[in-house]
Amino acid sequence: MLEESYPYYLANVSEKPNADLEVTNKYTGEVATRVAMADATAIEKGIEAASAAEDAMRDYPAYARQDVLNHCASRFQERAEELAQALCIEAGKPIKDSRGEVTRLIDTFRIGAEEATRIYGEVLPMDINPRAVNYSGMWKRVPVGASSLISPFNFPLNLAAHKVAPAIAAGCPFVMKPASATPIGALIIGEVLAETDLPKGAFSILPARRDGAGLFTTDDRLKLLSFTGSPGVGWDLKAKSGKKKVVLELGGNAAVIVDADADIDDAVERIVFGAYYQSGQSCISVQRIIVHEAIYDVVRAKLTKRVGALVMGDPKNEDTFIGPMISEKEATRLHGWINDAVAKGAKVLTGGHRDGVMLQATLLEDVPADVELSCKEAFGPVAVLQKFSNFDDALAVVNDSDFGLQAGIFTRDIYKAHKAWDTLHVGGVVIGDVPSWRVDHMPYGGVKDSGLGREGLRFAIEDMTEIRLMVIRTP
Repeated sequence: MLEESYPYYLANVSEKPNADLEVTNKYTGEVATRVAMADATAIEKGIEAASAAEDAMRDYPAYARQDVLNHCASRFQERAEELAQALCIEAGKPIKDSRGEVTRLIDTFRIGAEEATRIYGEVLPMDINPRAVNYSGMWKRVPVGASSLISPFNFPLNLAAHKVAPAIAAGCPFVMKPASATPIGALIIGEVLAETDLPKGAFSILPARRDGAGLFTTDDRLKLLSFTGSPGVGWDLKAKSGKKKVVLELGGNAAVIVDADADIDDAVERIVFGAYYQSGQSCISVQRIIVHEAIYDVVRAKLTKRVGALVMGDPKNEDTFIGPMISEKEATRLHGWINDAVAKGAKVLTGGHRDGVMLQATLLEDVPADVELSCKEAFGPVAVLQKFSNFDDALAVVNDSDFGLQAGIFTRDIYKAHKAWDTLHVGGVVIGDVPSWRVDHMPYGGVKDSGLGREGLRFAIEDMTEIRLMVIRTP
């Protein structure tokens, strides 16, 4: 169960000036708890504290940062079921998916602890011409400084962790704005961080309404903005961010290709998982399924049967696979996209019905390429099916998107695998699996409208640090 109310964290300290933010149980719609909401004054204090803590965090030794991150991983392990139950309530995430996210939270902090002592530099030979013979050079990475972290609703624990853990590992004090719909996970992270001896001002975790959170983006004392969320919001924030460094993870409409030589049963099982796990509310959820014409009818029949059998209901039930969408507004939006596609010629193979926040797992075919269900991010339990005859044409279909996060290719042909890797305009190509696959140390991020920069601890640390060169002249 959730606590009656939760504080926010301002300069490492819990404060509860109000309980203005209602957090609902996403399945029942009932208010589950209340959270302190930061106003402009609190956000200003958090930024001021982070800016003042830059020197202390830069000087905070690597072993101490490692100890903080290991402490967090250990405490999250101890509180794993509490975290999973909170996530199930605040996000409506099926309990099995919630427990899976907790394991990833622990992994992310553990990997962050490992990387905290591996932020290396290089010796740079300078004698490339006669005038530089008596010079030597070396460079190191230093923290960028106070950072603004804005996390989304769909992975309230692990996507917050992908910002917090590398910031601590890199030595960057930060202010974080968790999603208002799902702030509890980030606040529990704050509770555990408050148990450590991080320098004063090293972190603030401040739920705030979007219309009152401009300082997270515009304040020039912040040296980096890391945002995960929708493309419209992300690119707008970048335009307002001024001179600071910006990292964006903005989603996609991920595609998977199933070639004629694929193991059909394996591909079907993985696609069902990739398209519908956590009710499709993932940036790399399978949205477009592109199948070779030789196996299309078999794949369609197997997918339709498997998707139609997915259990929908209360996310607390162990056998539930499809839980609620984050809000009735989002469920209504996506249901409208389905109806629009059908009106323009698409065929529903299974699903398609909505009851409040609950939208059935839905599979369609013959969906026009220009409707929202094909060319925008669905972010729900819906996928569209189409056939291809030529592999190059299938690659072109994947690339025919404003997004470019990850793509999956089921093929046994190594030459086609390499061609996909060379050709696809995405941040990652997954061979033999769905684009929804991710391990938390790998470089993860997209191109085009899918964003800028990379997550994955080592790669996020690169974004949160900058190179500082030293040249020595020997007279």
